[in-house]
This record gives sequence, C-alpha cells and structure tokens, in this order.
Amino acid sequence: MGEQSSESGSKTAKKTKRAAGEKAVTERDTASATSAGEASETPAGKAAAGKPSAKKAPAKKAAAKKAPAKKSAAVKSSAGRPVVAAAGRARKPAVVPERTTVDVEGTAPVKTVAARAPREESRTALVRRARRIDRELAEVYPYAHPELDFDNPFQLLVATVLSAQTTDLRVNQTTPALFAKYPTPEDLAAAVPEEVEEILRPCGFFRAKTRSVIGLSKALTEEFGGEVPGRLEDLVKLPGVGRKTAFVVLGNAFGRPGITVDTHFQRLVRRWKWTDETDPDKIEAAVGALFPKSDWTDLSHHVIWHGRRICHARKPACGACPIAPLCPAYGEGETDPEKARKLLKYEKGGFPGQRLKPPQAYLDAGGRPAPPLGAG
Repeated sequence: MGEQSSESGSKTAKKTKRAAGEKAVTERDTASATSAGEASETPAGKAAAGKPSAKKAPAKKAAAKKAPAKKSAAVKSSAGRPVVAAAGRARKPAVVPERTTVDVEGTAPVKTVAARAPREESRTALVRRARRIDRELAEVYPYAHPELDFDNPFQLLVATVLSAQTTDLRVNQTTPALFAKYPTPEDLAAAVPEEVEEILRPCGFFRAKTRSVIGLSKALTEEFGGEVPGRLEDLVKLPGVGRKTAFVVLGNAFGRPGITVDTHFQRLVRRWKWTDETDPDKIEAAVGALFPKSDWTDLSHHVIWHGRRICHARKPACGACPIAPLCPAYGEGETDPEKARKLLKYEKGGFPGQRLKPPQAYLDAGGRPAPPLGAG
C-alpha cells in the first residue's frame, strides 16, 4: 500500500509539473495579457491555478512584486490571482497616433483630412490686398475714363440710361443723332415717342428706353428747371435712374465720389474675394468700406476697364493679367501667356476703344477711337 501511495504521489507530481509546463508554453505564445486570462479558463489552467507547485510559488511571488512596474504585462485570473504573460516578457502596448484619417461612409478607400482648415484672410489683409490691386490697375490704366461720349451732365445722364443691356460702344454710336435732334431736356421732353424710338432702335429695348429718356427729360424740365441735379436723392427720383446711373453722373459730371456697380464691377470684386454679396447696394457698401471715399470714382473705372479688357467673364486672360499674383481666382482662365494675349480686347489687344471722342490722354497712351455707326 505504501509503495502504491508513493507511486501515485509521484504520478500526481509529474502531472502537476506537466500542467505547469503546458501553462507556461500557452502563456508564452499568447499575444496579450487578456489571452493569458482566457487560457487560465482551460482545464489545465484551472488545475495549475488550483494546485500550484511548491517550487514555483516563490517565483510567482517575485513576479507579483514586480507587477506594479509593468501593469500592462499582467491581469487578474478568474481565481483573482495575477497571471504573468511570457515569464515577464510582456509586450509594451502600442502607441496609437492621433487620428488623421476618416472613413467616408459608402466608400472603401480612406480619405485624408487636412490637419488644419485654411486660414481665412483677416480684415486688415483684405484691405491691403484690395488697395494694392487698385494701385496696380491705376498703373495699367492711367487714362481710365467713363466710356460714354458726353459734353454735359444731361448727355451723360441720358447715355447712361441707354447703356443698360447693351455696350457703351453701341450707345456712343447712337447718341450723336439723338443729341443733334434733341440737344436739351426741353427738346427731348416734347419729342414724339415714335421718332425717338427709331433713333434708339440699335440700343435694344428701345421702347422702354424711349419712355425713360422722355420721362426723365420732363422731370428735369418741370422739377429742376431743365438742369441735372447734383444730389443722389434727387437723381434717383428720375425715371429710369438708379444708384448706379446716379453715381456715374455724380462722379464724372460733378466730381463727387461714387462707386459704379455694373456687371463687370460685380463680377470682379467677387472673383477677387473682396465681398460675397450679390445685391448691388450691398456690394457698393462692402467695397466702399475698403477704400477712402476719394478713390471711389477712379476705382470704379479701373475695375470696369480691367473687366472689359483682360478679366473677362467666361475666359479671363490670366496669363496676361498684371495682378495675377494678387488674384485668388488665378487659373480660372487661360494661363499660357501667348494664348492669353490673344484674348485681350480694345487697346490692350490693339483694337479700337468704345468712344468716338475719347479724351486726349487715352489717345496719347495709344488708344484708338471707335468707328461711327455704320462704318466698316
């Protein structure tokens, strides 16, 4: 009986050692402490946890004392005792970098997100850039002027009303016959509408424009003694006269600063990111706040001239633009210098201008007067 007992104890000890060895191998191959915890749930693991070898106990105690230094290398087993992975050779947890990508729903690839949104232009920077653009344009167009032929405020007022929905060139080719027959507001106020319509037919919308010019002539005769008023509040009361027309007259016939917000002006100031407004009155206020009031009239000429000659609506000549380094929309048009030069208009392209009787400064700069109606 004693020999059998001794034999049985020896077998039990061997099984215990074998189980402990299997546990060590299992824990060595385990990738993390959590996996080691799962391994302790197997029958072999439970046996090892329930009947630890007397020789292994000190090693476990020593490992347990070192556990606080490497918290990531040990976890609690189901029996509440620490389990050391791979005999103390625990892997350090991977350091996860800050997330710089985001999965876009519905697409397989991962798209990178910019680390920082583009910095918006400050108010001060906008003012400086806008004024520098105006200075550059002033050097390019030192002879800029209103491109409507006129000899007095009345002619400029009528010509500006007629310029709606047509070119200044067409108006300049039409008004000589109109002013030759009706030189004063009194004459035009008493005109026969059908006769005026025949003269204005080349301008388009000739019936509506006839009503406007006859109506404003009557208002000038009856309310202002046949004289064009020099105040904004009076001008905008005249038939067919809005703020744009009023500022053209005030700035160029009376020398009073004003911003002319026509289609070219609206298009360019938005292209240059001076403002995002679309309403002409709001554009006028936003752009006016960027410049001294004394610059408003010349600023209007510079912007409008640049829009007509280089910065066209559909295909701007970016490769021939003098302010390309300052333009946030550079590249929307033709960037090749040679191809861009072919897009230039009027005197910049070697062609006639829009006025039949341009100022001498324009002629001195190489500009050519436009041909009269029917010529060529």
